[in-house]
Amino acid sequence: MTILLFLIPVALFLGGLGLAGFLWAMRSGQFDDLDGAAQRILFDDEPRPAVPRSRPETPPESAEHGLRS
Repeated sequence: MTILLFLIPVALFLGGLGLAGFLWAMRSGQFDDLDGAAQRILFDDEPRPAVPRSRPETPPESAEHGLRS
């Protein structure tokens, strides 16, 4: 029975902490656009312009690479 004197205040504190977190999320705009992220995933990003890449030098075929003639 004495454990309830400890558990009830802890439960009230944790509930208040959860409520404070929820109110903070509401005020900071976390729930403003619930459908935006769900619909953004369906559309492709704008295509980026192609940047020409230089070809890497190909090493000569030799015994260094484990090739035997």
